[in-house]
Amino acid sequence: MEKKKEINRALAEFLDIPKDLILDLPRLVLTGRNELYLENHRGIIEYTLTRLRINLSRGYLEIQGRDLEIKSLLPEEISIYGEIDAIRFLD
Repeated sequence: MEKKKEINRALAEFLDIPKDLILDLPRLVLTGRNELYLENHRGIIEYTLTRLRINLSRGYLEIQGRDLEIKSLLPEEISIYGEIDAIRFLD
């Protein structure tokens, strides 16, 4: 499996293709401290107004803040609004 990832990584670099497409990596767009857009997620693990944990292909993403609200949830995309204090990648 590791060899396949290395081949995909080399292919992405050679063809100048975004790595998130080839390697199934999460793509985050943070706008200020109030809006987060995430692509390539694998579902929600936990959701409260102060903490959101989202499953990724490797590990999960934890978002901490206040008044967190899921504005949009699609099979591989999610938009979160609220006052974001911290974003952490965890295995």
